[in-house]
Amino acid sequence: MAGTVDAPADAVADLLLAVKPGRVGDDNLLVLAGMSAARRGAMTVLAGDLTGSYRAVVAGTDGQVDIAVDPGLRAVAVQSWYGGVHTVTSAADGISRVSHRVHTVLPGHDSTHADMESRLWSGLERVLRVIGDRLGRPTGDPVIVRATSH
Repeated sequence: MAGTVDAPADAVADLLLAVKPGRVGDDNLLVLAGMSAARRGAMTVLAGDLTGSYRAVVAGTDGQVDIAVDPGLRAVAVQSWYGGVHTVTSAADGISRVSHRVHTVLPGHDSTHADMESRLWSGLERVLRVIGDRLGRPTGDPVIVRATSH
């Protein structure tokens, strides 16, 4: 799945790949900021052992999300109940494409495929809107390009 933002890829990547120790929000680990735990202020990022590696934890639970940021590839990967990667590429003059590719879903996850796909689309659309808003782009909805594969 992918969508576009009317902004240069470097500027979009700066926002999408912004991850540091602290609370998860629109300015820190944006790809997870829409999760209910993050919205409640209960999700925190901790530094990992390697450069570009982090772990997000949810207060009061054993749950965690492993995160890897690769500025060279303009990518941020997450691994929790599913493994996915968000990447930024240049789509055209001043237009950036943000892609979200799911690699794995752990066995036993009780979400239906349609429910999971709907949540992932909603999350991507939220990320695109936040990026557009933070970069001062027009307030209209971002262009969403739905792709079945890539």
